[in-house]
Amino acid sequence: MAYNHHPSALMQPDWTAIIRDHAAGAEQSERLHPAQLELVYQQQWFNLLAPAIYGGQETPLPKLVKIEEALSWADGSLGWVVTLCSGAGWFGGFIDPGLAQSIFAHSHVCLAGSGAATGTARITGNGYTINGDWKYASGVHHATHITINCEITGTDGPVLNADGLPLVRPFVIDRQDAQLHKGWKYMGMVATGSDAYTISDLYVDRNRCFEIDATAALIDSKLYTYPFLQLAEATLAANLSGMAMHFLDLCVPAFQNKATNIRRVNLANVAVMDEALLNAGNLMGQAREDFFAAVGASWNCPDDQQLLSKVSRSSRMLAKVARECVDELFPYCGLLAASTETELNRVWRDLHTASQHALLTFLE
Repeated sequence: MAYNHHPSALMQPDWTAIIRDHAAGAEQSERLHPAQLELVYQQQWFNLLAPAIYGGQETPLPKLVKIEEALSWADGSLGWVVTLCSGAGWFGGFIDPGLAQSIFAHSHVCLAGSGAATGTARITGNGYTINGDWKYASGVHHATHITINCEITGTDGPVLNADGLPLVRPFVIDRQDAQLHKGWKYMGMVATGSDAYTISDLYVDRNRCFEIDATAALIDSKLYTYPFLQLAEATLAANLSGMAMHFLDLCVPAFQNKATNIRRVNLANVAVMDEALLNAGNLMGQAREDFFAAVGASWNCPDDQQLLSKVSRSSRMLAKVARECVDELFPYCGLLAASTETELNRVWRDLHTASQHALLTFLE
């Protein structure tokens, strides 16, 4: 099925072949396949948002969301891992430069992390002692470093912020200092390896702590002063869009197979399926166009609150349209879509699992 600006335009055919040929194996091993990882390292996809001064790509957001959509079109789990890990690499714009230099010097650098503030960091001398448990972090098995959120505590208990609430700060630690636990028990995104981890009585120097705020950016670049909320919403929505486009592509041969091999499907039924696919393509096309336009406009004027609000709304709308289009087409795919061994089913499971992310659940 032909679309304007199809995600495949950004993917070399051999990249897509490597990613998809190993997608089932990655799901079976519950983490990205070594061949997929090698491609990620070759193309520096984990470094998409890392500062250029440290060897990163420092990719502008309008270009980034199209790359991430294309990667998730190739495979949802791979696209998600790249998005979340490169997103953690964005923190390089806020991390102490001396520490950041050593982190990003690693040839296979990969930052994974969790946004949940389920740890504590007790002020200890010139640093902190960290304890906590985190439920999941996509790509953690491939990580060289992990980012975590902790409530800061002192000798008198929790440290409070200006609003009187517990002060939460992010930290970056070496992957070897966390103990991993099997934690991902969901139907989709299985190959993301989004497992749990624990940190016990770990002392870190104060330079491991940083702050995510435009005023705290240590790299003079638009990328690190663009609001984190809209950056997160846009990159996650791009993933759902890519998965939905993959599903729509797979519907073409699935519908053809049903039309020619199922006796109870007549010409009127075929017309219904074809119309549903055409409508889904049009809806996705419009939602994607609105989304990319909103991201581009906000990138040019990142201080305009109305434009940023449009990014939030168009991201949620794209997620909603992606879910609804896929669900409209799913019943026409037959048992192929219900078999956990098929690509159709894997894409469906991945999209419906990823779409549960809290940032994209409600259309505000």
